[in-house]
Amino acid sequence: MKLLLDTHIWIWSVLEPRRLSKRVARVLSSSANEVWISPVSTWEILALSAKRRITLLPNAQEWIAASMTHALFREAPLTHEVVMGMEQIELSHRDPADWFLAATAKSFGLTLVTSDEKMIHGRGYSVLANI
Repeated sequence: MKLLLDTHIWIWSVLEPRRLSKRVARVLSSSANEVWISPVSTWEILALSAKRRITLLPNAQEWIAASMTHALFREAPLTHEVVMGMEQIELSHRDPADWFLAATAKSFGLTLVTSDEKMIHGRGYSVLANI
């Protein structure tokens, strides 16, 4: 399975794995699966850090770099195909980060791993709910 982590799932998988459901933890730990991260999540983490809504040590940029290296995440590119794929998904809200993540999952055949109820109930992309 090819998995795209929602931003909070990425953070939890590294810092608070107890917040992951047993199913999600098992799927993420399986070497048979690929785990992908979008640069949109990197942007979101940097924005949350700048607003002091999250604190990552030693700082957000170094945390991101270390996380990407240690976990061997694959990078999901932000392409024109992804942006155009936004017209093929349905979400009940306008958060641009969520739209980019959902369209990325659709464009690359990835399953979005999320706890976000709005994302879980979206249409046009595959979801693995952390519930």
